[in-house]
Amino acid sequence: MSIHDVKMLELPKFNDPRGNLSFVENLSQIPFEIQRTYWLFDVPGGEARGGHAYRNTAEVVIAISGSFDVVVDDGKERRTFVLNRSYYGLYIPKGLWREMINFSTNSFALEFASTHYDKNDYIRNYEEFSKMKANGEI
Repeated sequence: MSIHDVKMLELPKFNDPRGNLSFVENLSQIPFEIQRTYWLFDVPGGEARGGHAYRNTAEVVIAISGSFDVVVDDGKERRTFVLNRSYYGLYIPKGLWREMINFSTNSFALEFASTHYDKNDYIRNYEEFSKMKANGEI
């Protein structure tokens, strides 16, 4: 996978004076069957999250509240995506390095994953990631 496989997904949005609504569904807005859902909240100012790649997991990341940046790297190119609307999700395929930075106060990140949690799926060292990408292992 490359940086060009990362996509910003526009989710359905229904405007209503009583409050707006958006949603996601397996294999409709989310391009995989959701196996795991998790969220990040109360991230202190200046902290970063992520800093890893997955061997087998694809993700969609949504800024439910507030804003943050997602930096995605394929070993050759790096691109930053700003997430600040709850009706957009960032699709990140497996095999790409990702880091989340610049969290605003009270930001809330919702993440959908294509696999169940497996600590062995993570590549947490960027040099190891770069070598694996160069050798075509991921």
